[in-house]
Amino acid sequence: MQEQDKEQKMATEKIGKLMFSMAVPSIVAQIINILYSIVDRIYIGHIEGVGMEALTGVGVTFPIVTLVSAFSAFVGAGGAPLAAIWLGKGDRKRAEKILGNGVTMLLIFTAALMVFFYLFQRPLLYVFGASDATIGYAVDYMTIYLMGTIFVELALGLNAFIISQGRSRTAMIAVLIGAAANIILDPIFIFVFHMGVKGAARATVISQALSALWTVGFLISEKSSLTIKWKAMKPDFSVIGSVMALGVSPFIMRATESLISIVLNSGLQRYGGDLYVGSLTIMQSVMQMYAAPLGGFTQGVQPIISYNFGAGNFDRVKKLYRVMISICFLFAAGATLLIILYPAFFAGMFTNDARLIGLVEEMMPVFMCGMLVFGLQQGIQPTFLALGQAKISLFIAVFRKVILLIPLALILPLRFGVMGIYYAEPVSDVVSAVTASILFLTHIKKILSKEALQKIV
Repeated sequence: MQEQDKEQKMATEKIGKLMFSMAVPSIVAQIINILYSIVDRIYIGHIEGVGMEALTGVGVTFPIVTLVSAFSAFVGAGGAPLAAIWLGKGDRKRAEKILGNGVTMLLIFTAALMVFFYLFQRPLLYVFGASDATIGYAVDYMTIYLMGTIFVELALGLNAFIISQGRSRTAMIAVLIGAAANIILDPIFIFVFHMGVKGAARATVISQALSALWTVGFLISEKSSLTIKWKAMKPDFSVIGSVMALGVSPFIMRATESLISIVLNSGLQRYGGDLYVGSLTIMQSVMQMYAAPLGGFTQGVQPIISYNFGAGNFDRVKKLYRVMISICFLFAAGATLLIILYPAFFAGMFTNDARLIGLVEEMMPVFMCGMLVFGLQQGIQPTFLALGQAKISLFIAVFRKVILLIPLALILPLRFGVMGIYYAEPVSDVVSAVTASILFLTHIKKILSKEALQKIV
């Protein structure tokens, strides 16, 4: 009864209070979660004598790290909204079937990813922008990081199912445990035990293991209103198909981040060299710092939208997405403006190298300016996901990164040299934000109908 009461709050509690209670823990969780990579890079960038090379080496592993997390999004971002919709419909058994099949998918993804990347990591890292000076650091970090693939998949993929129950605070604790361990272990392993980038990787694996154990432990306990059951883990291809249909959009969003890093890093290596690759590592890290609160906010609000959509409370859904999109736009614009005004400050967080700080100070305003309006898409994209609109969400994901950013990053350098790679980001950000807004305005009325709700399976 207590669990059902918590779920009912998503349909009855005041929107402002409900969004605050759901979103704040999720925001904190996202900020804490991003500290895994941010803290690693901050410490690595300040290793005496080799900080710049080590930071660049770890930076070129970003496509692999991103791709590993992308597969967790297949299950988390694809299955959790469906589970919330079925909870809203009152079918708890179906929701648990989605969770169980999600666990099975994560285990399969883990095995496939580990085999593939252990076999091909060195040649792939060269393709991703590593040089002879940085490949050693990249391989050292990646070899150890891949040992923790199972923990990454379970921690990230299943955390969303805790949030879908209205348990944002519990989900936050799972992330907090791991991130706190990482912050403590990083300097000990890197500087006290002199393990360098290997120490950073070991700290990350241990920390992700702690998060995964907490997450799985909760989902098999009586405290969870959705529990992992052996019989629900038996593959049901209708369930897997539904999860993948909705999860393919967030998967592509993250997987294409990997592809983008490959294209940008390799282009910067070709036209500029290690220094330019290092600048991208810092700028992507800064972007993650400001995107984390937004991601946490939308992740916290999504279950509320999904639950009310499943329950047919369309007026409440409208109020929710209006507030979410507005907050995303305003926050993104304000954070971007701050970064553009003080690029050297943010660069100094990651390196003491004067040349690298100077390059980031010059390029950051160019690279980030499109984010002034990109908050619109950051609010619209999760709204479509929350409403089960896989096709539209997928198009938005593909349009910005595959149709716009990657071709621009390949074409513009032919005319502008290395600057063309930096120009590609803001152009694609602005065009895709405008496109997402048009799609939202032309489709939302039709989506909020009983006919559209009946098609969600």
